[in-house]
Amino acid sequence: MSSVLAGVLQLLALVVALGLVYRPLGDYMARTYSSTKHLRVEKWIYRAIGANPATEMRWPAYLRGVLAFSAVSVLFLYLLQRVQGVLPGSLGFSSIDPDQAFNTAASFVANTNWQSYYGEQAMGHVVQTGGLAVQNFVSAAVGMAVAVALVRGFARSRTGELGNFWADLVRGTVRILLPLSVIGAIVLVACGAIQNFAGIHEVGQFLGGSQQWNGGAVASQEAIKELGTNGGGYFNANSAHPFENPTPLSNLFEIFLILVIPFALTRTFGTMVGSVKQGYAILATMAAVWIGFTALMMWTEFAHHGPAFDIAGGAMEGKETRFGVGGSSIFAVATTLTSTGAVNSFHSSFTGFGGGITMLGMQLGEIAPGGTGSGLYGMLIMAIIAVFIAGLMVGRTPEYLGKKIGSREIKLAASYILITPALVLCFTAAAMALPTPGNSMTNSGPHGFSEILYAYTSGANNNGSAFAGLNADTQWFNTTIGLAMLLGRFLPMVFVLALAGALATQRPVPETAGTLRTHKPLFTGLLVGTIMIVTGLTYFPALALGPLAEGLAS
Repeated sequence: MSSVLAGVLQLLALVVALGLVYRPLGDYMARTYSSTKHLRVEKWIYRAIGANPATEMRWPAYLRGVLAFSAVSVLFLYLLQRVQGVLPGSLGFSSIDPDQAFNTAASFVANTNWQSYYGEQAMGHVVQTGGLAVQNFVSAAVGMAVAVALVRGFARSRTGELGNFWADLVRGTVRILLPLSVIGAIVLVACGAIQNFAGIHEVGQFLGGSQQWNGGAVASQEAIKELGTNGGGYFNANSAHPFENPTPLSNLFEIFLILVIPFALTRTFGTMVGSVKQGYAILATMAAVWIGFTALMMWTEFAHHGPAFDIAGGAMEGKETRFGVGGSSIFAVATTLTSTGAVNSFHSSFTGFGGGITMLGMQLGEIAPGGTGSGLYGMLIMAIIAVFIAGLMVGRTPEYLGKKIGSREIKLAASYILITPALVLCFTAAAMALPTPGNSMTNSGPHGFSEILYAYTSGANNNGSAFAGLNADTQWFNTTIGLAMLLGRFLPMVFVLALAGALATQRPVPETAGTLRTHKPLFTGLLVGTIMIVTGLTYFPALALGPLAEGLAS
């Protein structure tokens, strides 16, 4: 079997698997967030934190809950790293330096999981499982809660109430992420991923010395790492490490975990607003972008340029032979079109255009299908922009799901669109203009520029993957990327929740003959075009200086 055919078959198997679970999982999540009943364990949690799950919140109160919980999480994770040296199970590792502890705390709470450290050489069992793994669950649950709040804004009318943040947070964790992660961890253990609390041990004698590895609760963290679109690896090699991702089957399963909740949330959205066709339209948009990017990546990486490429069957530099070009290409697109950031290959070693595809996937806003929760609310923001453009074209007040898109709504949507590119481009410009940050680049020219552009794109878009080659463990990058991650995560949430509150207060507008049918293929095409033009072209000058210049020169 040729490597190209193997890659295509993997993609088809992935599509079939996602299709089988789409409806049941999407409906289950809709019931979870709409239920008025509380499980016993949930009641215990509410009592422990002093929350009343029956209290409805308007958008400022909902936002205060998001920010307060996240601020406490950052502080807790920061302190846990700072005292690691005196904790049991630290494996002899010292406490983390202040700048790196801040960067890591901001990263995991913001669902970014950017790592400027070697996981197996820096973090002990307590920090890994009691700190990082916990944030993998709750940061994903926060994103899902904000998405559900926006959906309620569309579904409700003449009220500013969006639900209860604490109830949404607990339900997302207890009823959705925990059970799915248990199943995922069992599958990964069956595939060969490790799950233990072993210490550091030698694995063999080699010329010049021995090699040492430490064990850990890897499979359980790997499951929620992918399922919650987090991406932080237990080991520095991330999902290229055989302890995390041992076989082609586990590789395909991890891609499935990355995509399953973001895609299924479109069904949840359609069910909660009372029109599954609207969910299918959003799904079709996400799927069109994802399949298009995957096909383009596979074509780019399989293209032969000389004898070495012919022998290897494609651009194999920086890729694991057990996954091949196909498995690496599908994984790279999935992880950069979502906020996952996990890697099973070095994105820096992709072809010039291939590296550009990974960057563009993040720069689109990671909405195809995007992060757990963040992908859905990002795509709904783009849908609002699309109906606004359509309304301008026909001279009609734009409407979406029975809600008028007026000046207040479009200002909030536009602010959401602009904040992330502003962070990426400003931080990149500052790093290139100052003398010290440039010393961290391994390469010069367009590829060196791509290293820095990729780092801030990954941080501000809460992706967390690295282009490799850039030494990001410096005070400058730890601090500025940490700020980019926090601002890129929580400033957009302010606009999303404010928009949800504005929509929830409106009265529904009845459909007329002039109403744009947002569940039709025409709207799907308009939405794809809006995504590519409005967000894609924002970064075109920067991409022209980096991956495009490198690709045209090769």
